[in-house]
Amino acid sequence: MERSLVLVKPDGVQRGLIGEVITRLEQRGLRLIAAKFMRVSPELAERHYAVHKGKAFYEPLIGFITASPVMAMAWQGPDAIAAIRQSMGKTNAVEASTGSVRADFAIQTRFNITHASDSPENGEFEIGLWFKPEELVEWKRCTEDWTFE
Repeated sequence: MERSLVLVKPDGVQRGLIGEVITRLEQRGLRLIAAKFMRVSPELAERHYAVHKGKAFYEPLIGFITASPVMAMAWQGPDAIAAIRQSMGKTNAVEASTGSVRADFAIQTRFNITHASDSPENGEFEIGLWFKPEELVEWKRCTEDWTFE
């Protein structure tokens, strides 16, 4: 089972899209294993986006993610990374597939509603940044026998 961090970023929170994102991932059959509504500290933002340090968009990105609360979640399921990224759509919202969150609700890259881990390794790393091990809830939904092979 793969795990992914999913953030409903400040623009998604301010636009009331937390439930939309959760609904789409639940309907895919993915399992929510942790969630918290929070303000992002500059320190957490800098650790999360460290790979972008030195790029022109780094400082505005830190300012954006810390400007308003986010909904941080950890999701789990087979092929979770690909399924979540497909559900969210391409980072550049105008290139996102029809029916994805970004195609339906975003126009620009900075205001693209969500973040999702891009690999199983980054999923585990990012979940470790945002959640303590005891905040992850292991469980099984009764419908998984009808959803997963």
